[in-house]
Amino acid sequence: MDSVRASIHGNKPDVLPYTGKGVGIAVLDTGIFPHIDFLLPINRIAAFRDFVYRNPGPYDDHGHGTHICGICGGSGAASLGRYRGIAPKSHLIVGKILDRRGNGNLPDILEGVRWVIATMSLYHTRILNISAGTFSPRKADSVLVQAVNEAWEAGLVVVAAAGNNGPAPMSVTAPGTSQKIITVGSSDDQKPVYIHGEKISGFSGRGPTSEQVSKPDVTAPGCYIMSCNNRLFNGRYTYTPRSGTSMSTAIVSGCIALLLEKYPSMTNNDVKERLKDGCQDLGLDKNHQGFGLIDLARFL
Repeated sequence: MDSVRASIHGNKPDVLPYTGKGVGIAVLDTGIFPHIDFLLPINRIAAFRDFVYRNPGPYDDHGHGTHICGICGGSGAASLGRYRGIAPKSHLIVGKILDRRGNGNLPDILEGVRWVIATMSLYHTRILNISAGTFSPRKADSVLVQAVNEAWEAGLVVVAAAGNNGPAPMSVTAPGTSQKIITVGSSDDQKPVYIHGEKISGFSGRGPTSEQVSKPDVTAPGCYIMSCNNRLFNGRYTYTPRSGTSMSTAIVSGCIALLLEKYPSMTNNDVKERLKDGCQDLGLDKNHQGFGLIDLARFL
């Protein structure tokens, strides 16, 4: 996260005053481990709901969700600030929709999206982060896209991953195929990384979609991102590296939290429009980079 902040110009003086304070980020994923980065200086896990096993308290039996939450809003307490998230004073509304293997089913995902919509006023939720995607039967794809479209129409800024099935055209996964929402790819996917135990490169999902919509909308770093681990090591809170467009998505969600702290009256459409001028053109095809690499200083 220290190198991520540098690459997206997140260390510039005009950026540093903003922390995401008062902005709720909903994360639908594998859950959240109560890492010290979410508990100090105050507990910022505002809500947790388990749609898979129906367990009461916050936990993460996989690790992906905790990693995502750390990128969005970890305080960096266990690393003296080195690995803090993009919006370290934002609060987190976490729904567990994926099991211990990282798999999910449609009813749980839909229930999670509806829960976020229903509670958005209660928890001051502005952003919905979905760092998961699927190639599924056409009907399931359309249901997922319809669900995130409903969240967008309710006023949430929905941010979803482009998926790790690139580099072929039409490789963006649902619900990132939605025309309404913000879809995020990896800006550095030329690096070889291990995802699900397989060494790959050029993994970031590319458009167009089957409806000929250009995707993704924006990119962010996605390779070897160091963020919160879901277990203690020798009694200590630790960090671990992960790669994929999931990580890129969480970076963009954190950046949007800072923008909404600075401009709280912005709508989701305003935020999406802002991306046009808030990115650095990488010189890649639009269906690879969208508007380019998010530039946090310019974005704000």
